[in-house]
Order: sequence, then C-alpha cells, then structure tokens
Amino acid sequence: MAPPAIEAVIFDLDGLLLDSESAWDAGRKALVAEHGLEWPPGATEAMLGMSSPEWSRYVHETLGVPLEPPAISDRVVAHVLETYDERLPLLPGAEAAVERIARRWPLGLASSSNREVIEHVMKSSRWGEVFETWVSSEEVPRGKPAPDVFLEAARRLGVDPADAAGVEDSHNGILAARAAGLRVVAVPNREFPPAPDALAEADVVLDSLDELSPAVIAG
Repeated sequence: MAPPAIEAVIFDLDGLLLDSESAWDAGRKALVAEHGLEWPPGATEAMLGMSSPEWSRYVHETLGVPLEPPAISDRVVAHVLETYDERLPLLPGAEAAVERIARRWPLGLASSSNREVIEHVMKSSRWGEVFETWVSSEEVPRGKPAPDVFLEAARRLGVDPADAAGVEDSHNGILAARAAGLRVVAVPNREFPPAPDALAEADVVLDSLDELSPAVIAG
C-alpha cells in the first residue's frame, strides 16, 4: 500500500532550526544559581520538549526555585529574547532547508518555545512570511512527547495529520510527531541526541538539514 501523499510539513524550532537549547539552558541555570541552588544531573534532558507551564513548574517544584512558575517562565524568556536580540542563532542549512520545502508545501511550526519567543523569531527572520501557522506547546494541554502541538498545527493547516510530515531533532519531539500520526523525518540534535528507541520511531533519519529535500519528505 502506497503511503499517503504529503500535503503539509510541520517543523520543530529549537535544536532543529535554531541553536537555541543552550540559550534556554543558560537562562534556567542562571536562575537556579541565583537562588543558591545546585543544577542536578539530568535536569537539562528532563526539560527537553516540555511546554512553558511544564518546565517552569519543574524548576519550581523539582529544582526548588522559590518563585511561582509564571515568574520563572518570564525570567527565562527575558534571557532568551536578550540572547536572540544579539544574534538569532540559526543552525547551518536551516534557511535553505525551509526555503526548499516551502516551495512545494505549506509549512507549520510546532514548538515547545513560548509563543512570545516564536513571534520574536518570526519577526527577526523572514520566516514569518514563509510559515503559514505556528503553535507553541503552551497553547495546548500537553507538551512533547504528547502529540498535542503537532495535532494543533495540522488542524490550523487544514490537513489530516496522516497527510503531513514532521521534521524533528529531539527524543521527545520525534515521539510527539509519531504519536500524532505524521511521517517523521529526524535530524538528530548533536548536543542532546535522541535515544535509539526514539530514532527507531522515525521514518527516515538524516545527518543534517542539508539532506532535507522534497524527495525525502515525500518518501
């Protein structure tokens, strides 16, 4: 049986198109250190893919920062936006890859970043004119690895998730795209590589964005 024809492509943002995980990580670590607390092993990995309400609650409840989660989120977002104002950290091949895919399909974005941060990226780049819709996981009930953000992006694009492809770099992102029923194209994050069990859920695994082509998307 032939696979369904792809009608839209949904990209992740952090770690796939932007080298931004370090900015988020640095903001959270600075806030934790400011309160004299230790950064435990595994905390960075635990928050990958979490929505803003989820990771800010983790910083409050698990890491012990004595601020309410909304205040924690605001402080970290301010750090990230300041970093982006200095330089938008586009990953190699990101602009060209988005341009290649946009020539053939409508694009959506399904990101764990706060809506405010996504809007900043769209205004700071040409992507606001390229992506038809973008969804933050803070706008849906659950963050990745739940499928919610991909399902909402597909809904806004007006396509069945089974007729869309998702491009992801992270463990939880790959699992989220798979759970949503998308064709999954993985471009593994080099700093925080997905585990083998997540990569096994991808339909195709690429070494870099330079390999992302319409032929790969279409399968």
